[in-house]
Amino acid sequence: MNASALPLIAIDGPSGVGKSTTARRVAARLGWEYLDTGAMYRAAALALHRSSTQLDDPEALEALLAGLDLEQRGTRIYLRGEDVSEAIRTQEVTRLVTPVSANARVREVLVDQQRRIGQRGQWVVDGRDIGTVVFTQACCKVFLTASPEARAHRRFLELEAKGHCPDFEDVLTDLNRRDKADSTRAVAPLRQAEDAVALDSSEMSLDQVVEWIVARHLAHR
Repeated sequence: MNASALPLIAIDGPSGVGKSTTARRVAARLGWEYLDTGAMYRAAALALHRSSTQLDDPEALEALLAGLDLEQRGTRIYLRGEDVSEAIRTQEVTRLVTPVSANARVREVLVDQQRRIGQRGQWVVDGRDIGTVVFTQACCKVFLTASPEARAHRRFLELEAKGHCPDFEDVLTDLNRRDKADSTRAVAPLRQAEDAVALDSSEMSLDQVVEWIVARHLAHR
């Protein structure tokens, strides 16, 4: 491992590929901590929605961001002391999170928080710009992907397990919409870092993906 590299594994990739679940499992296998940056953006989107703050209202946005008290305790996300782990996973928040995460000022505030956290300890972090923007010095970078159909199927089953009644075509359409928005946004678009290795998980189980990432990290440290 490069002497200047952070003891941090960056897992980037499109929506619905299972980055968060994979990152949690990798962290558990290595005895490292997991930082859920996606949940941070979802919590910010929830806060904006609840306060009716508009992204095109700079003064109101600054006021909200100044009081955006986010905390991660284990796998739970807290917004101003409230556990919002379930509230941030609704379809409504999912639709809101893309424009929120594309906002330059929101990203600036949250990336600053993420970098401060990442400088201490050993972390597994997932997102869309972790290896390209947030932690360019990560010791291991993986770009995790899968076909749109495979990702939509996984998200469909996840929503069903939570008691929702999703329509597969709606889930697939939403994933394709988010893919386009994430890859074409002006600020920190979704792309593979030059020093990241790509892993197509379309035909892989979660356990296989986790073992592959752990093995790669151990072989290159």
